[in-house]
Amino acid sequence: MESPVEQTKNNQPFKAKQKFEGKVLKTSLQGALVDIGSDVPAFLHISQVIDVNNPKTAVQNVEDVLKVDDTVTVWIRKVAKDHISLTMVEPLLYEWRDLKPEMAVKGTVIRLESFGAFVEIGAERPPGLVHVSELAHSFVRNPQEVVKVGDELDVMILEVDKRKKQIKLSVKALLEAPEEVVVETPKSGRRGKKPRLNCMKKNPKSLFQIRRTWKSLCARQWTVPKNANLPSLPVLRNNA
Repeated sequence: MESPVEQTKNNQPFKAKQKFEGKVLKTSLQGALVDIGSDVPAFLHISQVIDVNNPKTAVQNVEDVLKVDDTVTVWIRKVAKDHISLTMVEPLLYEWRDLKPEMAVKGTVIRLESFGAFVEIGAERPPGLVHVSELAHSFVRNPQEVVKVGDELDVMILEVDKRKKQIKLSVKALLEAPEEVVVETPKSGRRGKKPRLNCMKKNPKSLFQIRRTWKSLCARQWTVPKNANLPSLPVLRNNA
């Protein structure tokens, strides 16, 4: 199909999702013709007509909602060579195929739960979820501590699961990470270990010499003389 050559008043080509304030030229059972400044007819089908006072109810008669010369807010659904299809239903900002990881978008908080915040980013339902761990670099116990319903947030898309219809978002991914504070800890010494004998600090060989002398005396006799030059050694006696 050939590319449309229609252009707006700003010399920009008409394309899908463009918003216009149009004037109703004519109504019929099928819909309404709306003037949006195009040379080809711009048609609003009855299935795309919305009653602003009761938007969830299907419109059965166009004239119950629109009259000739009424001003109506419409969006372009499709641009063809010989006509333009319009809608009163605001289109989604993003289709599933448009959503990519690491993509930055804007959204509005619409619901809070203990595990995170649901954010409407203009994509298909359900809305994206910002887990509580992705709300800030610091610890957040409850989402209500940092956000509330109605807040507008800048978020980054972390993951898109088309099969499960899930969109995982993050706030902290777009925030500057805080500087890490390096705390110098003292070098680990011998804390908790049993202290060595003082004699080992002065003379490392002294303990070895005491042990060798003790073994030598025990091998010669059972009773150790009281004048033995040993530091605080017990006296063993043979009771046999």
